[in-house]
Amino acid sequence: MEKVQKRTKIVATLGPASADKQVLTNMIAKGVDVCRLNFSHGSQADHLKVIETINAINNETGFNVAILADLQGPKIRIGKMKEGGAVLVNGSKVEITTHELIGDENRIYITYENFPNDVEANEIILLDDGKLQLRVLETNHKDTVTCEVVHGGVLTSRKGVNLPNTKVSIPSLTEEDLDNLNFALDHGADWIAMSFVRSAEDIAQCKKIIAEKGSHARVIAKIEKPEAIENIDAIIEATDAIMVARGDLGVELPMEEVPGLQKIIVQKCRDLSKPVIIATQMLESMITTPRPTRAEVNDVANSVLDGADAVMLSGETSVGEFPEIVIETMSKIIIHVEQTSYPYYNEKVSEIHDGTLIPDAICASSVYLAQKTNASAIAVLTSSGATAFEITSYRPNVDILVFTGTKTLLRQLSLLWGVKTFIYDKFESTDGSIHDVNRFIVKNNYVQPGSIIINTASTPLIEKGKTNTIRVSQL
Repeated sequence: MEKVQKRTKIVATLGPASADKQVLTNMIAKGVDVCRLNFSHGSQADHLKVIETINAINNETGFNVAILADLQGPKIRIGKMKEGGAVLVNGSKVEITTHELIGDENRIYITYENFPNDVEANEIILLDDGKLQLRVLETNHKDTVTCEVVHGGVLTSRKGVNLPNTKVSIPSLTEEDLDNLNFALDHGADWIAMSFVRSAEDIAQCKKIIAEKGSHARVIAKIEKPEAIENIDAIIEATDAIMVARGDLGVELPMEEVPGLQKIIVQKCRDLSKPVIIATQMLESMITTPRPTRAEVNDVANSVLDGADAVMLSGETSVGEFPEIVIETMSKIIIHVEQTSYPYYNEKVSEIHDGTLIPDAICASSVYLAQKTNASAIAVLTSSGATAFEITSYRPNVDILVFTGTKTLLRQLSLLWGVKTFIYDKFESTDGSIHDVNRFIVKNNYVQPGSIIINTASTPLIEKGKTNTIRVSQL
């Protein structure tokens, strides 16, 4: 089965709507590059079934779809509410308690034990994605917080709580997260997304666990808190990739700031050669209708034009009625933008690091040469994947064909903009390998005979060192 070719990648959240093997196979053929497992929903047994389905599809079709395990993080929720929910009226008082009970108009249970200690008078509490707003009147710093309802409404069980002004003391990886992290690593997840990241230290903690497990997984920091924006440069430096999670970010920050922040974060990520995903509500209306709104089409197109590596779908593919049509629609928008108005060879500010000076210069030169010679592809021989991360960040208007002997890299790199991966494990001599790779490219019709190819590799190849060689070949 042929796969739709586009450069900006699609991350799709899997759930009941996309669990069927044939449906998922069709979705992947129509453009899904990374499958997201959302550990805020479903049991580990449910997720294991999905992982087995993805692995079976990869084995049978030759696709290299990655698995992204998204941890819930310190998401604060209210507990159970009375049947039908409670109506909170503007101006009324309500107590929030850490003692478990069935909530009503007067008292609500919160799952976060330190809540009365962490909040202060006049801080704002947002419930259900900001639909309801409370203001703290007083706290006993022990088990009860008294609030005034600013914007009321119906509050039902297990809704999320956002505390935009509060320094929350919950650890970034909860007990449940640690359990799910170990499960995901045991079952071969390629990417781990951390929710509600606040600092670079959060990333370091997760990376330490991954390293101790001997896993190949890399970390995605989800940006959804004001503290993450304050520490954004250190977080991008520490992580392997970024997700701009606009849902919670738009609740915790003034929503009008989010579009500008999206553009700034994408550029910062490209400057540091880190992949970036734009997420949340991209084609939200397609959960229940087979056509998106024009505003949603614009949103996807603008995220592609901003230079994102990937755009992400949530409810649209996990519980929506039209998962395959959603992927078709998103692919169509991406391909049209890339063929008509995409800013290829986009400028980036590269910082010079002594340790990567030569490989970074080789990567920049390969992109320059590809542009000047009107090359058809850049063919990359890599064992670590670093060259692929660097070359793709320049957004060249050529195919980036990556050849590696590291099988886990094949899937991991499927998140990166414009990258196609192939297994190649005959690392004997640089000349011989470049010749092999070029012959494979022509034989499989990735370029026409007579085309120019830019090759990058390390010499001597057998040492699997850093990229230090560039060659221009006419096939």
